[in-house]
Amino acid sequence: MVKLRMRIDKFLKVSRLLKRRETARRLAVEGGVYLNGKKVKPSAEVEAGDKLVLELGRHRLECEILEIRPYASKDQAGSMYRLVSDTLREEEGC
Repeated sequence: MVKLRMRIDKFLKVSRLLKRRETARRLAVEGGVYLNGKKVKPSAEVEAGDKLVLELGRHRLECEILEIRPYASKDQAGSMYRLVSDTLREEEGC
């Protein structure tokens, strides 16, 4: 069986973890996207089973990718990943 792969910026948009692909691209370029523990560029490819971390401001989202779909409706998007944790980082200087 062939494992489906997809660019991480597209996955973030299709799965609706982020609203726009450009936002996903910018977050990766700025170093806020980790795949299996490593910072990645927008062109990095993901597949089912990968671990994904997004640093969005003070939020740190940890997810496991469950499936890859080229397109997903709003109802299907949530089944593409499993949210492992959503934590708030402490503000610096407090």
